[in-house]
Amino acid sequence: MDSLKQKEQACTRPFCFFCTMKEPDFFKRRAGISACFKELPLGEDQGNVLVLSSLWQIAMTHPDDPEFPSLGIFECMAKLIFKGINNKCWLQTDQNIYIPYYAAHVIGSYTMNKAEFAEKAVASGVIPPLLDLLRGKMSWVEQRVAARALGHLASYERTSEAVAQYEEEVVRSAMKVASTCLHVVYVSFVGVKDKRKRQKYHCDLLTRGVGGLEMEICKAEEWASQLQCWSLNILNCFACKEKSLNLICKQDFLKQLCGMWGGLANRSSPAGVGLIRILCYSKYGRKKISESREVIESLCNISRSSDDWQYMGIDCLLLLLKDPDTRYKVIDIAALFLVDLVELRSLGDRSNLGETITKALLLANYKQGKLNKNRKIEKNLEELWNLKVERRKRERGLCQEKIEKRMVLVDVIKQEANHMFCLGEIEEAIVKYSEALELCPLGLRKERMVLYSNRAQCQLLMRDSDAAIRDSTRALCLSTPVNSHSKSLWRRSQAYDMKGLAKESLMDCLAFINGCIKSESSRRVKIPHYAARMISKQMEATWLFATARSTMATRQDFQVMKQVQESEGQGNLCESGDDKQDYRDEIMRVMMEKKGLSTILEEPLIVKEESRRKMERTRRV
Repeated sequence: MDSLKQKEQACTRPFCFFCTMKEPDFFKRRAGISACFKELPLGEDQGNVLVLSSLWQIAMTHPDDPEFPSLGIFECMAKLIFKGINNKCWLQTDQNIYIPYYAAHVIGSYTMNKAEFAEKAVASGVIPPLLDLLRGKMSWVEQRVAARALGHLASYERTSEAVAQYEEEVVRSAMKVASTCLHVVYVSFVGVKDKRKRQKYHCDLLTRGVGGLEMEICKAEEWASQLQCWSLNILNCFACKEKSLNLICKQDFLKQLCGMWGGLANRSSPAGVGLIRILCYSKYGRKKISESREVIESLCNISRSSDDWQYMGIDCLLLLLKDPDTRYKVIDIAALFLVDLVELRSLGDRSNLGETITKALLLANYKQGKLNKNRKIEKNLEELWNLKVERRKRERGLCQEKIEKRMVLVDVIKQEANHMFCLGEIEEAIVKYSEALELCPLGLRKERMVLYSNRAQCQLLMRDSDAAIRDSTRALCLSTPVNSHSKSLWRRSQAYDMKGLAKESLMDCLAFINGCIKSESSRRVKIPHYAARMISKQMEATWLFATARSTMATRQDFQVMKQVQESEGQGNLCESGDDKQDYRDEIMRVMMEKKGLSTILEEPLIVKEESRRKMERTRRV
């Protein structure tokens, strides 16, 4: 009886992947798997998507296992992608629409760590189908895994030349994806309010069937960020070899790179600034970057922030200052920012970074000679010379007794400044804090940090955001470790907010809260309400899809206005003042309805209409 049941339940398919995987004989198993890989692209089995899903799981968990790559999995995946792109009827049958995604993902997983696997993949012809997906032959979901896989292939010396055969097409496609993917994902998925109108297989792939609308949006944000960063990774691979720089260094694209930061969903990637730094290693790249004021200012803002990639911004500016052909183009901007960082000791694995910045600034100014006519720059560099050279010389001869006397005097002046601050005499307090800083010995870093931070608070109250950023940055450079003084972080976050630099403000505020959490001795951590409000505000402004949402809303409003204008011939009837006002009211009413705010305007419009009718009756009488 049991044997009969086993026969009934036995699989009748000739090339069943799951039955083959259970084969105990090693050689039969390998031969069966190889036959499955050859048959899979040819068959019309409804269960193929289950096979691809299983292969995806195996590739994700065991990417270094050589068994499947040696048995023809890459050729199988390439054929399946081609089939999905060229055979729409097959793609829309059963659940085949999932297959190209899984196939490209399998290629990317197996080529992630092993150069020999990447060579096999290239020999199996995976580049053309992956490039088709990157071009957008299907959707942004498949673009994501195609960008990942192509980035792996382009990163190995053994396979980079194979990708370079399609150099211009790959670079142009990667640039287009990096520039437009956030808008595409928002318009086609995140911004679609009716869940039924979203691609079902996109929802399934994003959440694996677990979680609702909020989970889908979170995952879509993460995947969109990865798509952008992986596209930039492809460009990094070409830029490292100084290929296609004429395409990558177009001014419009360089400006866009400044806004590509990956968001909080993908903080492990340097995104745009990473590519900018690679470009700065080439002479052509430095030339093109130095011609864009927006890029230089962006690098300067990164260099004076608590961003994880702060050191990359500094590296870029130093490379530009050391190049004799670019230093004169950037020093007028860069010096104003870098001068605040000259007291950095170390940042990450970079030691004596402040000394390196000092030498670069002074040397660049010396070699530039009389070309620098900017009085503000001259003043800053004079202060730098006084701080790093003259004051050092003067203070070397100070004995301990004189240092202690100075400290007493500094403390007295500081108390006077604090008293003036409490009385609301902010300008006088700034003068006193400045006087204390002039007297305070350079070796007393902690005391000078407090003075700079206090003066930054005064600058905030005076609404001088630039001065507040300068002083709080100097305080953070003096803190141990760097960027750890909580009050200075919060003050600089406020100053950046005043200037409209949402990302920099958010990074400082997050670092401030992180410091609060670490300093809390009790189990219940209390986050200051004012910091929570700031994060909420800046998260809204720096949301990955903020620009796409704004653009889409603007277009919708324009379409609404056009529809109202065309309806009932109103475009030709608005001649008198009353008619124009009615026309504007109608536009406002329709736009507010679109935003779900119609009830707010309904009553005032009715009141206005009643008022107009009364006026007409009065005129008739």
